[in-house]
Amino acid sequence: MGLFSKIFKKKEATQEDMPVKKGVEDFMSFIRIYLQAAMAANLGITNIKMVPELAMFKRMLKIQTVNNKLGIAERARARKIMQAEYGISDIFFDELDASLKKNCKNQMAIQSYSIKFQEYLNNLLTVVTTLMKWKMQIPSFMKGTLRSVTEQTIHDIMTKATWSKPEMMAAIFNLKKQTESLGFSEAWMSEFMFNLIVLAKKEKRKKADNK
Repeated sequence: MGLFSKIFKKKEATQEDMPVKKGVEDFMSFIRIYLQAAMAANLGITNIKMVPELAMFKRMLKIQTVNNKLGIAERARARKIMQAEYGISDIFFDELDASLKKNCKNQMAIQSYSIKFQEYLNNLLTVVTTLMKWKMQIPSFMKGTLRSVTEQTIHDIMTKATWSKPEMMAAIFNLKKQTESLGFSEAWMSEFMFNLIVLAKKEKRKKADNK
């Protein structure tokens, strides 16, 4: 869990939000923190060892437990940070909450849901980046164009009936089944992928500048 030593200045940790290192790894970690907080709040988790990334987040920001219920304050803080640092919409979080409510009804389902969700994100990333190809090279400063291209790619995935390559058709069929099962919309998929692409571009540019 060395990630959080990079995100937060431990000696200065207070109840205020700390500066965040805006990288792909950090973005993904915050999504997991939000999910773990929502699981804790929804399912009445009291053993913080069941939600390790949430435990680190809570400790580093010294977040006080609200009404003796783990997850409430932590979910609100994670949401606030992601909205401030990445510009994530309310709909993104609402759909995460709805997906959890539908697919993770008790503590026994936590591990299976977490695996299912991670597999879904991996498949979404693979399919979208394969289809976008050269469009991934659109400069970050052309955010409007990059967002539109990402949204169109997602729309094609969810609506196009046939694909020239059998392996792509199979991958998309599987992705559509996962999307339906988890309950995510095209808007959610587009927001996730757009932010991931932008962050990946920033990391690549920084690495190039440091050479």
